Amino acid sequence: MLRDVNASTDTAADRASVCTTSAPVQWWNHLPELVSAPVRLRELRASDAPALTAAIGSPEVGAYLSPGPTSVAEIGAFISWAQGARAEARYICFGVVPHGAIDPVGVFQLWPLEPSFRTAEWGFALDPAYWGTGLFNECAQLVMQFGFDRLGMMRLEARAAADNARGNRALQKLGALPEGVLRKAFMAGGEYRDHVLWAILADDWRRQQAGGARMMGAVA
Repeated sequence: MLRDVNASTDTAADRASVCTTSAPVQWWNHLPELVSAPVRLRELRASDAPALTAAIGSPEVGAYLSPGPTSVAEIGAFISWAQGARAEARYICFGVVPHGAIDPVGVFQLWPLEPSFRTAEWGFALDPAYWGTGLFNECAQLVMQFGFDRLGMMRLEARAAADNARGNRALQKLGALPEGVLRKAFMAGGEYRDHVLWAILADDWRRQQAGGARMMGAVA
């Protein structure tokens, strides 16, 4: 989902308590780029509005999401809000730019559920043309690495509509665990829907990374 442009959690006064890792990343001043061979995650720019609207403004993308911006003007307002919220250390939004492309084809978002960012929630939206290509997983791994290793997150939560089989399956593949059903939690598709609450802990994620590294070593 796209974060509500009217939402508010913490203020600039909370910046001192954010990023309590040994090497703090002052992302509220400048959002770093996260890069791998297939994709680059960067902060959204005002000029991204038309391309982003075409990528994620369709009913297909919004079928399981709470109502959000869909026009160029609304996406432009969202980008402006996201930049301001980032400067206040209460929201992070990366644009998804595939290798060889210039314009974003989706977004990955993080916001704190406590001022220290130790517990956070994330959300995402991606152009349907890239569903099933592996791009989502690549982006998710970059964002989790950033969150757990550089922001010092201990717990990362996500919510997915209970009837969104693709979304729930994707979160499960990332190693997240379902922790309960939130009844009629969000309006989507003109009705209130149940959501599944998923979470992945820093320790779980690091064990996955260690296991993957051991498997790679065995193959090599």
